[in-house]
Formats: sequence, structure tokens, C-alpha cells
Amino acid sequence: MANNPISNMFKVKELRERLTFTLLILAIVRLGSVIPIPGINPEALTSYFDSMTQGNAFVDYMDFFAGGAFSNFSILMLGVMPYISMQIIMQLALIIFPTLKRIAQEDGGQKRVQTWTRVGTIVVCLIQSYAVTVYAYSIPNAIIIENGIIFRLIAILTVTTGTMATVWLGEQITSKGIGNGISILIFAGIVCRLPAAIWELIRLVRSGDINVVFVIVVLIMFIGIIALVVYEQQGQRKIPVHYAKRIIGRKMYGGQSTYIPFKINPSGVIPIIFASSFLTFPLQFANSMASNVRWLSKLAVFLTPTGFWYNFFYILLIIFFAYFYTQVTLNPIEIAKNVRENGGSIPGIRTDKTEEYLTKLLNRLILPGSLYLAVIAIIPTIIQNLFGFPQSISMLMGGTSLLIMVGVDLDTMSQVEALLKMHHQDGIVKKGRLRSRNL
Repeated sequence: MANNPISNMFKVKELRERLTFTLLILAIVRLGSVIPIPGINPEALTSYFDSMTQGNAFVDYMDFFAGGAFSNFSILMLGVMPYISMQIIMQLALIIFPTLKRIAQEDGGQKRVQTWTRVGTIVVCLIQSYAVTVYAYSIPNAIIIENGIIFRLIAILTVTTGTMATVWLGEQITSKGIGNGISILIFAGIVCRLPAAIWELIRLVRSGDINVVFVIVVLIMFIGIIALVVYEQQGQRKIPVHYAKRIIGRKMYGGQSTYIPFKINPSGVIPIIFASSFLTFPLQFANSMASNVRWLSKLAVFLTPTGFWYNFFYILLIIFFAYFYTQVTLNPIEIAKNVRENGGSIPGIRTDKTEEYLTKLLNRLILPGSLYLAVIAIIPTIIQNLFGFPQSISMLMGGTSLLIMVGVDLDTMSQVEALLKMHHQDGIVKKGRLRSRNL
């Protein structure tokens, strides 16, 4: 037990405090996910969703990211998706509008951008929470407050406040806990739904609705996909860089060779989260307002999460955000500039061709990486359509859920590993090496 990595995690005071703080925040978020909005009748919601023999694709999709909070109509029913949606909008705005980019690069510019993102998140929450109130009125006996205006105001205020509080709690995990707070909250929401999904799967097998052979095949696929995801997420392409010798004063610097590590999938699971968030907004609005507006009802059917067109746009957005996010975080021009300023060069590549070489190399890495992400992301739809699995189960047994769980787990483990090494403790793994990810 002396060299047990689990016990070592709790021996280090800093790590123990960070883990305890993270678990406490997660407990608070899970508690908030079952507290309903004032004026909502929980029994009516339960009977309404239980009466759906085939389930509700839209609700299952929203519950996937909110950890079941959406179907409970809880105070945290929107989760952190409005914040992620606003981050996408701000990142696109920084590229489209050069003035905003210059502001962001000034001293204190990032804080201003962060403030604008939070303000924009409130606006997105107000729109989405209003759509939620419209959807609530479509459920029989779900609202116990007779005055519709009062209920809408309470619901909009409660849901918006709950989302901003969730974002704040996520930021607290990032600063005082372990891992990236927003990613950890999404991770926890997925994991907490696994026991219910497993029990539902057992029930369906016992009743004969699902063939046990199909379950075995899907489980084998599940294990194989996990192995492939880990292998792909850890893969790197190393670009050799040689630095010339420089004499500064009486000392000689440089002369060594190193490398630039480019991941096979530089953007990680960010394209999947961004693409899902980008489609969530019109999907929620269309489903909530479908009973009142005819063309929105057609849009809701068009964007059914299990349909062809939804998955078609999903794949395109994953590829787009893979290129977009990689260009933002790994700018070949900036990398080449830093290499030249430090007297470095890539063997076999002219100095003035460094940007072109790095751009070409990144594009070659991003395309197969993004296609790989897209294939993994649509696996739940394939499982659901081929084997007849309910969406609530298929979404948790492959695709986006696996990528997020594996990616966040690797990121968290790498931070724990770094803290253990810093305090002269044995790491989590004896063989191999954990690399931190940008989630």
C-alpha cells in the first residue's frame, strides 16, 4: 500500500484539497439538477415522459449534456451549453472582426472578451429559457402557477441564474480543483447517467426487446472504441527543430536539437462539443415552439438527432471546428515566427518556407483527425438504427460520450500525475506517459 497511487493522491495535502473541492462542487451541481423550477409539477413531468414508449429524442439529447437535469426541468436544466455556444460566437467574431482581435491582444483584452462572453451567455440563456417555458406549457398539468406571466418570469430568471451559477462553479473547479471545470461538469453529467442506462439495458434484454447477441457486439465495439480513442488522443507527430549556436557576451547558447509536438488530433474533443452546442440552440428553439409555429415544427423534424440531415450537418460542423480551433490554438505563422526568432530551423526546410510547411503538415493531420472524430460521433445513431437501442442508451455507449469521457479523464489524470511528481510521489501509471490536453 505504500506505493499505491490512489493512497498517494490523498497523502499530498494540495492534491487532497483539490480533489475534495472538486467532489464538493460536483455534489452541489448534481443536487441542483434535481431541484425543479418553481411552479413545475414533478409528478406530471414523470408521468408524461414515462408515457412515451419510444422516448423523446430531443429530451434525451438535452439530458445527455445536462446530466438528466433537462427532463427534471431543474434550475440547472440548460447546464453549461449556453456558455459554450457564446464562446463559439466570440471566437468566430474575433476572426471575422479584426478590431475585436486587436482588443483581445491588448493588455487586459482577454478579460474584456471574457466579460463580453458572460454577458452574451445571459442573452442566450434568456432566449433558451423562454423556449423552455413554451415547451413546459405543451406538457399536460406540468405548471401549477395559474398566472402565465409570473411563471415565465420566474422560470426565465431561475434558469438563467442556474446556468450562470453552473459556469461560475466550473471556473472554481478550474482554479481550485482538478481538471478543466466546464469539461468536468459535462463529464459528470454523462457518467451519472450510466447506471440508469445499464439498468434500462438489462430490463430490455430481460423483456426480449433487445437481442443479447446485439448487446455483446455493442459492448465489444464499446471496448474497442475506447482503446482507439486513447491511442488516437495520445498520438503525436514530432517536427524536428535545430537551434544554431549563438554567442551572447561570454556564453554560448543554442546548438541543441528538439522537436515541436503536433497531436494527431490537435483540437481534442472541442469540435464535438462545439458542434453539439451549435446545433443545440436551433434544435431546442424549434422543438419548444413547434406547437405554435408551423415552419418550426418542420425544422424540428428536419433536425431530429437520429435523422440523416442532423448527422450530416453534425459531421460538417465537426470538421469545420477542428480546422477552426486548431488554427486558433496552433497558429503556424506564430510558431514559425518563434522558431526563427530563437535561431531555429527545420532540417530540410528553407527558413522562409517554414510557415508553408507547418500549415501543410497541420492540414494533413487535421483532416484524418476530424474525420475520425466525425465517425466516432455518429456511432450512437448507427447503434440505435441497426440494433434498435433506445437513444438514451446508445448515446452513452459510444460516440460523443466516449470522446468526452476519455478526453477529460486523460486531462485530469495528467494533472494529478504532475502534482504527484511535483511532490516527489510515484505517478498514476508505471509505464507510458500522460500528456496534458487542451479541453
